Amino acid sequence: MINYRNQSSIVMKNIFHWAGIALISLVLLTIPVSCNSHGQNLKADKKNAGLILPEGFGAFVVYDNLGRARHLVVNKNGDVFVKLSHPEAGEGIFMLSDTNSDGRIDTKYGFGDYGGTGIELKDKYLYASSNSAVYRYLLNDNQRVSNNPEPEIIVSGLVERRQHNSKSMALDNDGNIYVNIGAYSNNCQEDDRTKGSPGMMPCPILDSAGGIWRFSTTKLNQTQQSGTRYATGLRNVVGFDWNGQTGQLYVMQHGRDMLHDLYPELYDVKTSAELPSEAMYAINEGDDAGWPYYYYDQLQKKNILAPEYGGDGKKGGAEGIIDPVVAFPGHIAPNDMLFYTGDMFPERYKNGAFVAFHGSWNRAPLVQEGFNVVFVPFKDGKPTGEWEVFADGFAGKSKVESPGDAKHRPCGLAQGPDGSLYVSDDAGGTIFRIFYKK
Repeated sequence: MINYRNQSSIVMKNIFHWAGIALISLVLLTIPVSCNSHGQNLKADKKNAGLILPEGFGAFVVYDNLGRARHLVVNKNGDVFVKLSHPEAGEGIFMLSDTNSDGRIDTKYGFGDYGGTGIELKDKYLYASSNSAVYRYLLNDNQRVSNNPEPEIIVSGLVERRQHNSKSMALDNDGNIYVNIGAYSNNCQEDDRTKGSPGMMPCPILDSAGGIWRFSTTKLNQTQQSGTRYATGLRNVVGFDWNGQTGQLYVMQHGRDMLHDLYPELYDVKTSAELPSEAMYAINEGDDAGWPYYYYDQLQKKNILAPEYGGDGKKGGAEGIIDPVVAFPGHIAPNDMLFYTGDMFPERYKNGAFVAFHGSWNRAPLVQEGFNVVFVPFKDGKPTGEWEVFADGFAGKSKVESPGDAKHRPCGLAQGPDGSLYVSDDAGGTIFRIFYKK
């Protein structure tokens, strides 16, 4: 492993040799490196690094043991920026580079002394979030960060109450950034996750959480109060993306838990394991997805009144509540989504959505599910067919009794400049790269 700081002497010798300069001040990170270029002859790891993929695809590990790698982005020069949920030795963001153009990472540079999940690239800035704030870093002419970069604060003071505190984010093309502020509750009971405790009406959590907030990228030092509540009734959104075709925000909601544990007279164990849906929504400003009063039942194909508010598992009547555009099985934890715009994959994948499922924890005594990446075909900005498993095998075993048994848990998705798909894993700290063998 090469370290940027250890390359300085080599670089200086080369500069003296070729330029004959007697004295020069050099910041290594401003020197361009070879990128993961288009048409690169990528080679898959043995058995595709353990992944099960459609015919014609290959995969390899570009980096391993990074830490709890959450979301990631890939710059146009091939650098991979990864956000860690917890800093490693005071570094919560890593820039990973391939300096010899073999497709694999050989250089790591860390900065940002805070944990979190969100990371995005737009124009000349890298955006990153902690669990209570959003920052950005100016990129230099080589699309890289400088040594010991100081971030600008876009927004701070966002609600953080431990539960569902990830500040995932997405950017549109009009200077706006959308930030998840998850509900710090399972379903807004007076006593959270307690059998027999009624739901609060109205739910006070919705005053400051349980939705998506919009902020401007042209203003610094904003607060949550100065932003706009863009959508409500969303329990927790870790994965979402801006659809450039339709100019619309799409989000993946984590559904509520414990239907059987809290209401065994209404839900058996199997039903509770499958419900409610992990749902994909197409969001417009002012939309309400229903939490905590309603949840979406993918089996009955309708919004159901929550038992905390008088529901019986069948009663609907959700006026003014939007339906999802895709409904997945419950409790498989969608942690990122990505609209694919590259040219490497076959045409059927163009403009479709990939979703990374982190894997369940609360389906016992049934086996846990998820731990994969799925694909949803889209046309003209709308789903056109059934979702399908695209990449499986992350868990390393066919039956997962506990999420801790999984070798890898997919968390983040990013598209490389050549059109390959990067997947981060916050269990083993592995970064996978999936490509199509043309």
